[in-house]
Amino acid sequence: MSTVEEIGMRTNVMKRIVLVWAAFVVVTITQAAMAQEVVGDWAGRLEVAPGTRLPLIVHIKRDDDGALSGTLDSPAQNVQGLPLAGIKSESGSLAFSVPSIGGSYQGQWNADAKSWKGEWSQAGMHWQLSLVVPKPIQFAADWRLPSDAEISQLIAARNAPRSGQGIVVGVLGPKVSRIVAGGTGLGAKVDGSTLFEIGSITKVFTALILADMANKGEVSLDDPVAKYLPQGHRMPERNGKQITLRDLSTHRSGLPRMPDDMRPINDPDGPFFDYTEARLLAFLDRYQLTRDIGSQWEYSNLGVGLLGYVLTRATSTDYETLLRKRITGPLGMNNTLITLPPSHAARLLAAFDGYMQPAKPWSLAVLVGAGGIRSSAADMLIFAKAVIDPASPIAAAVKTTLAVRVPGEAPNVDQALGWEVMRLAADREILLHGGQTGAFRTMLALEPAKGQAVVAFANSAVEPSTTDLALHILIGLPVSPTPPVQPPPAKRTEITLPAEELDKFVGRYDFGNTTVIAITRHGGTLRAQREGISGAPALQIFPEAPLDFFWKDLDAQIRFTIDASGAVTGAELTQSGQSLTGKRAQP
Repeated sequence: MSTVEEIGMRTNVMKRIVLVWAAFVVVTITQAAMAQEVVGDWAGRLEVAPGTRLPLIVHIKRDDDGALSGTLDSPAQNVQGLPLAGIKSESGSLAFSVPSIGGSYQGQWNADAKSWKGEWSQAGMHWQLSLVVPKPIQFAADWRLPSDAEISQLIAARNAPRSGQGIVVGVLGPKVSRIVAGGTGLGAKVDGSTLFEIGSITKVFTALILADMANKGEVSLDDPVAKYLPQGHRMPERNGKQITLRDLSTHRSGLPRMPDDMRPINDPDGPFFDYTEARLLAFLDRYQLTRDIGSQWEYSNLGVGLLGYVLTRATSTDYETLLRKRITGPLGMNNTLITLPPSHAARLLAAFDGYMQPAKPWSLAVLVGAGGIRSSAADMLIFAKAVIDPASPIAAAVKTTLAVRVPGEAPNVDQALGWEVMRLAADREILLHGGQTGAFRTMLALEPAKGQAVVAFANSAVEPSTTDLALHILIGLPVSPTPPVQPPPAKRTEITLPAEELDKFVGRYDFGNTTVIAITRHGGTLRAQREGISGAPALQIFPEAPLDFFWKDLDAQIRFTIDASGAVTGAELTQSGQSLTGKRAQP
């Protein structure tokens, strides 16, 4: 997996079920950074292979106390808001790391080019990367919603290289709603009643359930989450402050994107399916927060999944019952469900992964509130209309969700309860949330002031997918080119090695250029972690031969080398066909 492609596997984590916008969405709302002033938004393209470029967006801000913080987006991989660490800017230089993916950047200010020119490093490999102030895109105030024929052309172009992909687009206008669909769906009918996993759009529903309960006095937004945990269990705290329900819904709890004890993102059954209540509570019991609660926005599937869980405990019911009684039932959304009865199961479209290989549906188990809903385009248009209508059964809850505003991941993005609110101009904003599971991509975008909304669903994880289509239809943003589908990485077969044989691999391996990988043993498994980057994950590696191991979270392998006596002396690290040789280092 090339460079930041690891981002898409570990931290979305979905691919991770996560909201992401195309690069042009983020860059249009930024404020230009001044020469040698690091604060602002910066755009660059990483050429990870000849002809293959990944756009990156870096957001850096200065807190009231003068400390620098920021995030990184990889729009082509549908990843947003990866926290930066160790940001340093002095004497015309810029440096930062991205702990969650083991990446880092170092650059120098080039006054002539008005850019930071430097190098991105990840997994022992290095690429040139220049960061410049992105050019703004003008939003057309008189943009009109495209016709059905125009939308059909967009769908056909996106489906063309992806045999079996189906796309459904729903459009809500001031006077009429309409649905346009295209694609084969492996021969299944693809229309407004076809069911898709909506992924993280579920987070908006969870926020509305919270708002409805708060409006009715059943909970308070500022209740500590610990209040609703089973006796004998604890929530992480920091500096005497407790995480609240509000913190969970606005992604400012300090909890990570995902628990560290889940299955790999590319597990055939998904990373969530066996994540039980007991495992969630055990994680919370042991987890230590790495920053103050409320100090920073970081998208957290764990946080919103936990919110859904505690709301069920507060009401002594299950999530699907909360959903039905408070939202889908009153709105008549009969095709929006968690568990599909036989009458609906056949309408869930067969789906594909990022290589157009067949993929299984996901179950989110105890974290269902983060992304477990299935729905149709027709139902989602009912929902969009209800969000816009001040007299709808959910109007009071919608008002409460939007009354809460905290800084989001970019300067002109607010985080509401559940919703991302993007300000296009001083008097113009849109509400949006995207979703992605292992084999579905979805986007919901609304402009309430105009009474317009767009929902777009696709049954594959190949990017680009639905985000750019929905935002083009709603506000006229450009549509990304549709490249050929990439071949999948080679399949690898895990073998079993005796636990005692793993001890010989434990140690530190120096691959040069400050790239040191630490191998540790955890019971009968090995984990690999890059040193020198705060918060870098320790990912499990799996044996495929006595000396050969591979990652499931990314397309990378490590082969250990031995001397004549059988002692391990070094390793060869390979990622996306590029290799580095390292020596075993002293502790």
